[in-house]
Amino acid sequence: MKNNYIRFSDLPSNDIIPTLDRALEFKSGATSASLRDKTIVLLFEKPSLRTKLSFWRGIKLLGGNPIYFGPEEVGFGKREPIKDIANVISRLSDLVVIRTFEDSSLDAFASASEIPVINGLSNGEHPCQALADLLTIYEKKSDLHDIKVAFIGDANNVAKSLAYGIAGVGGTLNIASPNGYGLKEDVLRSIKNYGSGSVNQMEQPIIAVKNADFVYTDVWTSMGQESEIKKRAEDFKDYQVTPNLLKKAKPSVKFMHDMPAHDGEEISEGLLYDERSIVFNQAENRLWAQVALMDGWLNQK
Repeated sequence: MKNNYIRFSDLPSNDIIPTLDRALEFKSGATSASLRDKTIVLLFEKPSLRTKLSFWRGIKLLGGNPIYFGPEEVGFGKREPIKDIANVISRLSDLVVIRTFEDSSLDAFASASEIPVINGLSNGEHPCQALADLLTIYEKKSDLHDIKVAFIGDANNVAKSLAYGIAGVGGTLNIASPNGYGLKEDVLRSIKNYGSGSVNQMEQPIIAVKNADFVYTDVWTSMGQESEIKKRAEDFKDYQVTPNLLKKAKPSVKFMHDMPAHDGEEISEGLLYDERSIVFNQAENRLWAQVALMDGWLNQK
C-alpha cells in the first residue's frame, strides 16, 4: 500500500493526535530505525531552509539516506517529463519529498510513482507545516478541541493546510483576509467534511483575534507571486500583526509564523522575538512532526 501525504486531508483526522503523540515521543528521545537502508529523495523546485534541514535530519534520525536534487539538476517537467522522473526515482529510492509550484505536478508524479510522495510545499498546500503547527499548539494546550486560532493575512497554502488541521482536531480557526484573498467555497466545504471543527472567514483582524489562544500570520507575497508585490502591499496594509493586535486576544496568547518573516510587512519590527512568540518552536517542530509522519502511517503495509 502506497500512502502519500500530498494534502493535509490525506492524513485521516483520527490519526492526527496519535501522530502528534508520536512526535512528542521522538522529541523526548525515542528512537526508530524505520528508514534503515532506505533512500529518500528530496526533489526541490523551490528554495528552502526549514524544509530541507528538517527532512534531512529527520531521515538520518530514522536511519535513512537522504539525497537532494535542486531545480537545476532535474528540470521538473521541463528537462524531463514528470512521469519519466517518477519512474526513475521509484526504481532507485523508497520515498520522495517534493517541494514544487503546481499541485498538478505533485499529482502527476504521484500517479506514476511506485513509492510514497510527501508534499514539502506546493502552491496549494503546505501539509507538513500544518502538522508542525498543530504539534506546537499541542505542546501548549493538550485539549485541542478548545483551541481558538486566528490567522491574519492571505489565506494561502499555509492557511489552507492549517484550516484542515484545526478542523480535524475540532478546534476553531478565524481567518481575516482582505476581500478576494480568502479560502474558496469548495475548499471550505471540503474542510467541513474533513473534521468537526469550524473555520470562519472575515475581513477584520480585530474581530478574528478576539479570545484567540494563538495568532498566526504569514508573508503577504509567496514565492511565485513576486509580480504582485506592490498590489499586495496595498491590499494587506491593514493586516500587520503587532503587539497591540495581540493585546486584543487572550492574555495568554501565543504568536505563530511559519517563516521566513518580513519585519515592517506582515509583522511589526521584532515580533519574532516577542515574549509571546513561539515561531522558533514551530521551526524545530518541523523535524519532529515529519519524523513521526515518516515513521508512522507512511510505512504502513
